[in-house]
Amino acid sequence: MRTILITGPGGSGRSTLAAATAQAAAGTGTRTLLLGADRGDTLGAALGVVTGAAPVEAAENLTAWRPDATESFRADLTAFQDRASTALELLGAARLDAEEVTPLPGAEELALLRALRDAALSEVYDLLVVDLPPTPHALALLALPEELRRYLRRLLPAERQAARALRPVLGRLAGVPMPSEWLYDTAGRWDVELAAVEAVLADRDTTVRLVAEPGPAGADAVREAGLALALRGLRPDVLVANRVLPESVEDTWLADLNAQQRKTLDEWQGTYDVRHVPHLGHDPRGTDDLTALAVPGVDAAGSAVEWPVTDRLAEDGVLVWGIPLPGAIRDELDLVRRGDELVVTVGRFRRIVPLPSALRRCTVAGAALREGELRIRFAPDPDLWPQGR
Repeated sequence: MRTILITGPGGSGRSTLAAATAQAAAGTGTRTLLLGADRGDTLGAALGVVTGAAPVEAAENLTAWRPDATESFRADLTAFQDRASTALELLGAARLDAEEVTPLPGAEELALLRALRDAALSEVYDLLVVDLPPTPHALALLALPEELRRYLRRLLPAERQAARALRPVLGRLAGVPMPSEWLYDTAGRWDVELAAVEAVLADRDTTVRLVAEPGPAGADAVREAGLALALRGLRPDVLVANRVLPESVEDTWLADLNAQQRKTLDEWQGTYDVRHVPHLGHDPRGTDDLTALAVPGVDAAGSAVEWPVTDRLAEDGVLVWGIPLPGAIRDELDLVRRGDELVVTVGRFRRIVPLPSALRRCTVAGAALREGELRIRFAPDPDLWPQGR
């Protein structure tokens, strides 16, 4: 199944273009699911139907769905209280009733990730179009599965199986019940669920699509988004320039705006596959307006980015790990080696990545940023490197 993740700055029209993309694909006979997480029914307003917690047929071959984060959060909390009943009783804690629970910040994002996973595994659809939140929140959302799995592995590592066998003994020594088996089972279940979401996001058939209105603010947002996506090993398949004015505009004020748009479009052309979507002169509503937008189609190219390790042992005595970071600035870069992991910071974005197996037996010998690629040199550690290599 193909997956298109659509995001852009707030107010860029990303939800409308997500709806137009899904409608165009469904019109070709592709079984399409349009998935969104906005609390307001922005997708429904564009499609001309009401969308909500239950999937609704918006058109032939087109289903729209906005998962209910409140119900999902209540169900999870109720299940947690059931499993932790012994510990809660020990602490004298009172259970929360489902009716008094309101979702915490982040519940919408978790509900969207779960729905994305379920849709990808259902094999009911040929195409999944996801209307992600505005770019800053979307970037945090895309990072969430990997980061949560790392936290789980550090806090409850799977190899600590001995803790399960020792639990009754520790309980008698301490005089209080130790954490039950469900703690490890729950962590294992969460890890499996998060791994499934991570697999969908990393799949070569998953495409990220940026939407922005050409102009100074849009240019800043696109640069930041492109850099953050590259750090996660993703790149946009196309950049949709939304609300583009006609090239010939007589009105003086619109002529200035048009010149500003053309300048930004020229700058984008060198880096992205830019597709223009015209300004209709009004907010698009309904199927006719969505069709008039003429959004880009769905191609077969994925958006995964390779991080190759180049063997230069014979020439320079090092291995070079190349990390594409288009638009990165040297002063905004920071690297820290922590055991078998590398902490990469670019501006306000950070990612902790495991080192490839060969590089774990090396020491960092330097790094350089050249032509939009971070090249990290690793020298073999004589105490760890295989003899004779």
